[in-house]
Amino acid sequence: MELPIIKIGNSKGLRLSKEILKRYHMDDKVELILKKDHIIIKPLKAARSKWDQAFQKMHENGDDVLLVNDVFEEDISE
Repeated sequence: MELPIIKIGNSKGLRLSKEILKRYHMDDKVELILKKDHIIIKPLKAARSKWDQAFQKMHENGDDVLLVNDVFEEDISE
């Protein structure tokens, strides 16, 4: 795909179509990766996105148990 570089204020930029933004789930921010001879634009996913749903599913499956004993539960008196 060929895109023109356009003037945006004192800078220049690329304009991506609404369809491209929707297809690649690019909402407010993107990650820009600079390589030696090319640039990669990736959607920026929110940290911990959908963790609440994953935790709920773990709970429903009984997978939300401690794997390591809590250090404060152990008697550390000498």
